[in-house]
Amino acid sequence: MPTIDALAERLSSYLEPDQIKQVCRAYHYAEQAHEGQFRRSGDPYIIHPLAVANILSDMHMDSQSLMAAMLHDVIEDTIVPKDALVQQFGDTVTELVDGVSKLTHIKFESQEEKQAGNFQKMALAMARDIRVILVKLADRLHNMRTLDSMPPEKKRRIARETLEIYAPIANRLGISNIRIELEDLCFKAMHPMRSNMIRKAVKAARGNRSELVDKINGALKKRLKEEGLTIRVMGREKHLYSIYRKMKEQKKSFKQIMDVYGFRIIVDSVDSCYRALGIVHNLFKPVPGRFKDYIAIPKANGYQSLHTTVVGMGGVHIEIQIRTEDMEAMAHNGIAAHWLYKDEEDESHSRGSQRARKWVQGLLELQQRAGNPQEFIESVKVDLFPDEIYLFTPKGRILEMPKESTAVDFAFSVHTDVGNSCVGCRIDHQLAPLSTKLSSGQTVEIITAPGARPNPSWLNFVVTSKARSSIRHFLKNQKVDESLSLGKRLLNSALSTFRLQMDDIDPAHFELLAKEFHVEHFEALLEEIGLGSRVPQGIARRLAVLNAGKEEAISDDHAQDQLAIRGTEGMVVTYAKCCSPIPGDDIVGYASAGRGLVIHTTNCKNMLELLDQADKCIHLSWDAEISQDFSVTLRVWVENGRGLVAQLASSVTEADANLEQISIGDKDERVSVLSLRIGVHGRKHLARVMRKLRLNKSVTKITRLKNASKN
Repeated sequence: MPTIDALAERLSSYLEPDQIKQVCRAYHYAEQAHEGQFRRSGDPYIIHPLAVANILSDMHMDSQSLMAAMLHDVIEDTIVPKDALVQQFGDTVTELVDGVSKLTHIKFESQEEKQAGNFQKMALAMARDIRVILVKLADRLHNMRTLDSMPPEKKRRIARETLEIYAPIANRLGISNIRIELEDLCFKAMHPMRSNMIRKAVKAARGNRSELVDKINGALKKRLKEEGLTIRVMGREKHLYSIYRKMKEQKKSFKQIMDVYGFRIIVDSVDSCYRALGIVHNLFKPVPGRFKDYIAIPKANGYQSLHTTVVGMGGVHIEIQIRTEDMEAMAHNGIAAHWLYKDEEDESHSRGSQRARKWVQGLLELQQRAGNPQEFIESVKVDLFPDEIYLFTPKGRILEMPKESTAVDFAFSVHTDVGNSCVGCRIDHQLAPLSTKLSSGQTVEIITAPGARPNPSWLNFVVTSKARSSIRHFLKNQKVDESLSLGKRLLNSALSTFRLQMDDIDPAHFELLAKEFHVEHFEALLEEIGLGSRVPQGIARRLAVLNAGKEEAISDDHAQDQLAIRGTEGMVVTYAKCCSPIPGDDIVGYASAGRGLVIHTTNCKNMLELLDQADKCIHLSWDAEISQDFSVTLRVWVENGRGLVAQLASSVTEADANLEQISIGDKDERVSVLSLRIGVHGRKHLARVMRKLRLNKSVTKITRLKNASKN
């Protein structure tokens, strides 16, 4: 069982005596606060904070992190208030403790919502001080080590959460020691029988392989030392979870996974890394396409190393990693190595630290854009992909992206404004669709246009959380702006029946009305009108009454002004698919809650069912300046013949229309019925297209398809 004296002795190797005293003081304070509390295993509670501090001491963390480790459960699990910790240990340590503490005073509807809320709180604290996550990872590691005392269901739930969030975070921050142990402990908790079987198989395989491992090790050492290199060579064991995952994902047997031997060569300088690589490739034949240079292009978590696969004695494959001592420390401790090397001006460690901080800053942006904690945590899970690709901007800057990223993901990673305004891309100087999946080494140039905006369909193929959250955030704000604009126009139209406009109303009446309808401000009421959640006529009448001072003084016998549809209203105005209205058609709008205004033709069968809801129906007209394309479906009866589809497509193009889709419905020996979806400016343009189509001798009949289905 760990003791504070043993920890103090370990800390003396890298901390000052005054700092060790502060850590011991935090221990004794926590011991008193947790007095009488026991863990489920029966151990005194103080054993847990002490164990967390020991894990952090292995990473050579600073005294404030160790003090926070001792105190990390005090706010959450004892009666000690946050203010008391501030007085005793200062703001910095208290903020670290508070960042790790769960939200205990909020009632959540589900376990998932609770998990998401707690993670969101921790992410905000991480943005202020990244040491929060290091304390949390050490806390989670000790909890996983002592998971056996938990009920099976809780054990599996904690293991699943750890595997989905905390192990990937450890990987993202480059702390491989903690990641590997967390993954193996989660594997054991979730699949105890599989874990046990693989453990026994690895033990047996290790005995059978020992002779060959020694031979390879000896050959590598001998050759490298002959060339005058100062090196350490060690065998690299695969951990249980990685074996299981490879067996599952690659559908390989245990023997196939274990047939690959792993070695790590540690040298004294970057120059020696490349010299050692040349010697290894001279000694054993390299496997083509299996070399990766993470020294020139480090991973996003700061990891640096040379990776190569060679064919060794007896034809076995040998995976070799070559790195310096500093890179080895960074590979094991990741961002934590920053504190170990903070007094040295080491570029590799500062780069790793900067990358980690950039990632945490990205978390903060995600949190600000997310609609709720659950959306935030899902975005973070997406962003914790271990596989990465490396892409180049036209100016040669390197960007690390998750595997299967698209050009839109790339655009948002360059800058949010670039993503919002992108309209196309060039991949290796060739034009390509924005949905193209990118590969390592490609140069990507994003084409932007002023006034362009994100397309909702991008959400179907983007993979990075930044792109997804940025698109959602833009569309959400855009919908608010559009609903506010439409709400104003609808209310003005309704006020016209009382011979009024919004400019005629006293602003005080707007605020009074907002209170009556229990909304924060009048703009919120306009948004609800625009979204179809409120009826503008009722609000217009109430404003007219307030303006006149009494009900009897108002008259609504004046004809209501028709609202003119401009075609630029965006997401709050939709055109019913059942009747596909186009400029020139007589139209009517239906205020649909949450969707805004749905536009039908006045003779649409579906609209006839809704006309009895007079307060939700709004008479509309088309704006004279409208110029966008509207989709219309034509049903065309034709006599069968060669090249007929091409002739019809040519006729549509000659009429300056856009053929969006063509499909063949009924067909017999003589006649076929085709459906053509075309984009036109209005009824006159449609008539011109139909005349062009009728000029074809094979066309026997054309009708415009209406009331195809309910919208």
